[in-house]
Amino acid sequence: MNLPAVVHRPTPEYIYPRARDQLTIQITTAREDVKQVTLVFWPRYETSADRQIHIPMKRSLRDAYHDCYRMTIQTDDVAAYVRYYFVLESDEETVWLGAKGFSDKEPAINENFFEFLWPNEGDGYCAPDWYKQQVYYQIFPERYRSGDERLTPSNADPWGSPPTRENFMGGDIQGIIRGLDHICDLGATCLYLTPIFSAPSNHKYDTVDYYEIDPAFGTKEDLRKLVSEAHKRGLRLILDGVFNHCGYYWPPFRDLVRNGENSKYRDWFFPQGYPVTLDPCNYDCVGHYKWMPKINLNCPDAAEYFIRVGEYWIREFGIDGWRLDVADEVPASFWQKFSSRIKQLKPDALLLGETWGDAQKLVTANRLDTAMNYLFREAMVGWLGKRNLSVSRFDDQINRMLSLYPEEVALRLYNPLDSHDTARFMFECQNDLRRFKLAVALQMTLPGCPAVFYGDEVGLTGDNDPLCRVCMEWDGEKQNRELFEWYQKLIALRKKSPSLYEGDYATVLCDDEHMVYGFRRQTDDESCIVLVNAGEADYFPRLAVEGGAWTEMLSQTYVTKDAEMLCAKLPAYSVNIYKNQKGR
Repeated sequence: MNLPAVVHRPTPEYIYPRARDQLTIQITTAREDVKQVTLVFWPRYETSADRQIHIPMKRSLRDAYHDCYRMTIQTDDVAAYVRYYFVLESDEETVWLGAKGFSDKEPAINENFFEFLWPNEGDGYCAPDWYKQQVYYQIFPERYRSGDERLTPSNADPWGSPPTRENFMGGDIQGIIRGLDHICDLGATCLYLTPIFSAPSNHKYDTVDYYEIDPAFGTKEDLRKLVSEAHKRGLRLILDGVFNHCGYYWPPFRDLVRNGENSKYRDWFFPQGYPVTLDPCNYDCVGHYKWMPKINLNCPDAAEYFIRVGEYWIREFGIDGWRLDVADEVPASFWQKFSSRIKQLKPDALLLGETWGDAQKLVTANRLDTAMNYLFREAMVGWLGKRNLSVSRFDDQINRMLSLYPEEVALRLYNPLDSHDTARFMFECQNDLRRFKLAVALQMTLPGCPAVFYGDEVGLTGDNDPLCRVCMEWDGEKQNRELFEWYQKLIALRKKSPSLYEGDYATVLCDDEHMVYGFRRQTDDESCIVLVNAGEADYFPRLAVEGGAWTEMLSQTYVTKDAEMLCAKLPAYSVNIYKNQKGR
């Protein structure tokens, strides 16, 4: 047995309270190295081995090198002072694992064990159920729609001109209001707007006033109307909070430039010397971009300022939460304070952090609720976009990604195919509509919340920034209606299939030769099997399944079974989604 590959620690990554009387426990082993893992647990006050509870653990995920075992246990009372160890069995040997390490014999009841002490309120990840049911729709306001031509900058290019890093097109908040019915028709449930506060750029990540709407976008009353109209339609709305850095012309930073060491804002920033100069830049800035000075959120006054900004737009305008820019570059202590204050004001507010890697340090108890899952996008681009990943490598990346987080977190991750910071996925797959539709199907059925970047649903394409920030196409003759209806169908299917938004996940098919991938999503009451054929030839899968009636949901075709086998035809570049109406 490969003992160095076995990993468990009594820390929140491996054991955490799911409720006051529930604990979720995880252990990792080498891939296909262990045939059985058993959890043995008991309360501290028990002194007899006869009262220990033995439960076989379920292998939940498998990447190229590891098997991940997870289970949730129920305790009779509060899940406090729970002692436990693991029994690992292979064909050759059996070992026991406790806090003192491995043993080749079963330990006495008080000899070698881990112990979980107390499920304090707030220790475990906890988020409202509505988070996992979202279909996000991201809008870059300057390019979505013009609703009030009087606001369009005088130097703006005509709508639909090639986008550059500097040019303006005239999108505004009234335009977003005019586009709400389109978003509702699509089936999205939560709007995410990139920054709308006063800033000189078209992207507004260089904020100069955190308490004012940019005049080119409209007024506070326009935002109030947008929130009201969105809520009337059942849409939630989150704004982009750029609290890691500011614009060069933000008054506190200008004060630092003017007054140097005598500035009352000196501790809000990271000057490397005095006087503070732009060329050469001698202050810390995000991405080494001199127009966006980094803010010191360990400074109590600066932290308090931005917490109040977060509270203001929720309290005064009723927004539903924040997307938080470059959240992984912000001190964790700030997010704890920010989250505490925001949740006191609005307990179900959504706090979504930007990161491009592992989000574990962000999405934990008392910090943020979820994060942008660019690891998902990387895997999708690798297999269906650039085609530099085999099916098995894609499956490896998906399983590894899911193993990074508790299941509750994975179900709430923001899964984009693209964004304002990446090439459009349609561009990544060389404008091949067949591959793009397969990617959309996976986005709507894999664990996590799908995120649509405005215009993807009508076929917009373009390379990375600035070309991904192309104007929304509103001419119905130029929109790809086949693609829009594909989105509609899959979003509707997701909404009426709990297994697709809260079910567990397991790979069921991985065929490199034919480029076919399949997985199961399952709850206590429902199972879905998703099969994707990204190859050039028809495929005829035969899968062992549980009993019950299975229906292919996209075609609404009843599927018969032969000897507990699901037999089907999967045409080239197609997806089938089978649902078992009777559950397990």
